[in-house]
Amino acid sequence: MYDAIVVGARVAGSPTALLLARKGYRVLAVDRATFPSDTLSTHILHAPGVAALKRWGLLDELVATGCPAIEQYAFDFGPVVITGTSRAVEGNRTAYCPRRTVLDEILVNAARAAGVEVREGYHVDEVLVEDGQVVGIRSGDREDRARIVIGADGRNSQVAKAVGVEEYNTKPRLQYSYYSYFSNLPMDGMETYIRPDRGFGVAETHDGLTIIVAGWPYAEREAYKADVEGNFLKTLELAPAFAARVKKAKREAPFLGGAVPSWFRKPYGDGWALVGDAGYNKDPITAQGITDAFLDAERCAEAIDAWLGAGKPFDDVMSAWHQERDAKAMPIYEFTSQMATLEPPPPELQQLLGAIQGNTEAMDGFVSVVSGAVSPVDFFSEENVGRIFASASASAPV
Repeated sequence: MYDAIVVGARVAGSPTALLLARKGYRVLAVDRATFPSDTLSTHILHAPGVAALKRWGLLDELVATGCPAIEQYAFDFGPVVITGTSRAVEGNRTAYCPRRTVLDEILVNAARAAGVEVREGYHVDEVLVEDGQVVGIRSGDREDRARIVIGADGRNSQVAKAVGVEEYNTKPRLQYSYYSYFSNLPMDGMETYIRPDRGFGVAETHDGLTIIVAGWPYAEREAYKADVEGNFLKTLELAPAFAARVKKAKREAPFLGGAVPSWFRKPYGDGWALVGDAGYNKDPITAQGITDAFLDAERCAEAIDAWLGAGKPFDDVMSAWHQERDAKAMPIYEFTSQMATLEPPPPELQQLLGAIQGNTEAMDGFVSVVSGAVSPVDFFSEENVGRIFASASASAPV
């Protein structure tokens, strides 16, 4: 009997298992993959996620792999370009764009070092449910049981399917994107280009490579897929100066991509919990998935510890986690969904972006919305928007 079984050992599962093990619980983590291995990902680890990695004592290990630091973000909307730095989170403003082959292995090894029993290449045949309560997992003839089974197995979560959890606040697939890696394309930070019905983002990752991801509206996916490379490069030509830089670079990998719907799921029930993409998923255009997974793992582990360790009622602590997750996630969920339509900003937002441009504090604030360091509720509040317009008027030439 384990205290917890975690199904999935990547950026949501390994941190959850690690944090529970460090609190003294007996934890089993399983994953069908073996590590190191790759997975579809937006790669970016924003400042709040970097702060979490530092709290766990793992940031130095990531830095030692040679992953370039991202100190600046640039958002090019065509007529307006906003450049800035994220607000500090526990003293950190830096982001990283790690390959998942590197980051996930660091996390798995850290979980194992904390005392987690990790089984790689392990296929879960069944999530065991008895009298409406999840009690464990089965693989072949082997059964393992726990006081709670945690699904950290992504948006197609086997745990979520087993308990029949319902989705809410759902949104359809909004954009279809592909990415690949290029050499000889040095960057000074992370760049995002937004054009009518198109968008792409760029950042340096491991091994001297730069990732470029380019998206089209989901309704145009078949046209995109008909000539992925040609359409990908045509998208980059919407920013001619950047396209010229790409012509000097070399593509080093196949194109990978797809599209995902957005939704929330209730993240707990009798004997089970869901963390990361298994419980809450949004379009990748703001690249917050890894950071979301880290922070969700912390909150989930704290709730489970309050139940198992402090003896607080299960429904009370898990419901509090659920409410906190949704309260923090909903504003950026809506902001991300709007960006993912790839539609031109409405006139009032275009005016605001024009007022933000050149205002260092306002540009840092906008960047911080995307990094997750500032809530859209605060940045787009009437008071803050009023300050931005007032500053723009005061600095305008007479």
